[in-house]
Amino acid sequence: MQSLNPDKKSSVKKETKNGYLEQTSTPENSLNPQNKGKVNHPQTSTQKTSTQNSLKTQPSATSNMLREDEEERGFLPVLRNGNFLVLWSGQVFSQLADKVYLVLMIALISTRFQQADQTISGWVSAVMIAFTIPAVLFGAGAGVYVDRWPKKIVLVLTNLLRGGFVLALPIVLWFSEGMSLGSLPLGFCLLLTMTFLVSTLTQFFAPAEQTVIPLIVERKHLLSANSLYTTTMMASVIIGFAVGEPVLAIADQFFETMGWGLNIGKELIVGGSYAIAGLLLMTLKVREKRNFQAESPHVLDDLRDGVKYLNEHHKVRNALIQLIILFSIFAALAVLAVRLAEIIPSLKSSQFGFLLAAAGVGMAIGAGLLGQLGHRLSHIQLALVGSIGLATCLMGLAVFGQQLASAFILIILLGLCAAVVGIPMQTTIQAETPEQMRGKVFGLQNNAVNIALSLPLALAGVAETYLGLSIVFIGLAAMASLGGVLTWYINRREFKQS
Repeated sequence: MQSLNPDKKSSVKKETKNGYLEQTSTPENSLNPQNKGKVNHPQTSTQKTSTQNSLKTQPSATSNMLREDEEERGFLPVLRNGNFLVLWSGQVFSQLADKVYLVLMIALISTRFQQADQTISGWVSAVMIAFTIPAVLFGAGAGVYVDRWPKKIVLVLTNLLRGGFVLALPIVLWFSEGMSLGSLPLGFCLLLTMTFLVSTLTQFFAPAEQTVIPLIVERKHLLSANSLYTTTMMASVIIGFAVGEPVLAIADQFFETMGWGLNIGKELIVGGSYAIAGLLLMTLKVREKRNFQAESPHVLDDLRDGVKYLNEHHKVRNALIQLIILFSIFAALAVLAVRLAEIIPSLKSSQFGFLLAAAGVGMAIGAGLLGQLGHRLSHIQLALVGSIGLATCLMGLAVFGQQLASAFILIILLGLCAAVVGIPMQTTIQAETPEQMRGKVFGLQNNAVNIALSLPLALAGVAETYLGLSIVFIGLAAMASLGGVLTWYINRREFKQS
């Protein structure tokens, strides 16, 4: 016998096109022909109205959520982060000081040590060697100590100490004037010592800065943060080398016009920039986990832990390999740009800096695009696309590099593709490496990158002499494409196995 209770309902669920489940409630007495003409329970119409209103509001709410998620992408959320702004501001002053420091060294050599019948190349080479040796010797070990020390203290002290060394240069050179050490002026030997110390402190600053970024930026915003970081780094290279000399000259002229009798304007600019970076970073708030140990392990044990971690975590290892390949290509490009400028009719070999600046412009454009649109693809997909783009641009330079317009366009695109490779890979290392391992990994990264920068500088010129510029560009293109495809294949295979 059928129930005639009007409150009893039969429910039918169907999925709407928006993915929501729509429930239509129909009183059983309306389905039963014997109950025809009976009035439905008032609660039924109320529930129906409520369901319809809910269905109307749900897609709208979802659209708002998607819109808010899109708005949370890009640079705006990162720029709202006060801690990141402090770190970014410190980076601007510190990296500009790094680049102008080398310009300062050249200026001091030309005014104090270079003789009229001498070339400046030998003096500058000695300074560059003093600046490079700490990167090879201490790069990995510095990362180990960064893991053990508070990051904020490392950031502040490395900048203040570098500023102090630079500001002490006028006093050191004044006391050592007229003195010699063997066949070299004592002042120049002290200049090399100062350069060595400044570079050593930089080896601690670099991994500390990279380690702090994931501590103060949410994981979903790391790509945008690294885009800004890379853009600033490339801008400091372009601006530092381009305006370093005139800025230092203006500083000296200012002190001369003031009539103070002190020729320390150049040192104040560079040392003051380091000091400002240190003072800014004092306001940084970093929430990091402190692991206090009664006895710290040996540095070599920590380095072995870092190498073991890279061997066991393919994403981080492959990202590091991609970065090494990328920096090797750009180091070779720095040498080949001189020859490229020489064979372009409209340029002189001394104007190769314009070609490198074009690569910097491309990297800045690529970083900006990644910050806004990079989240649409995975990091591996971005690296693959960027690697293929790098290879295409290098092949283009092998064929069309002798024409000014085509060379500039290809090098700008080369820089853009380099950003598409480098920024996602750096973000992968930051996101996938646990906090207690970041210093070790970034130290190993800096050491590997410095070696990757050194070898092409020595080999690219020799290869170009014996093989020709086009063949070397084709070889670099093969290296870029092979690295991208292999990294993508290895990640895909290991993902399937896991």
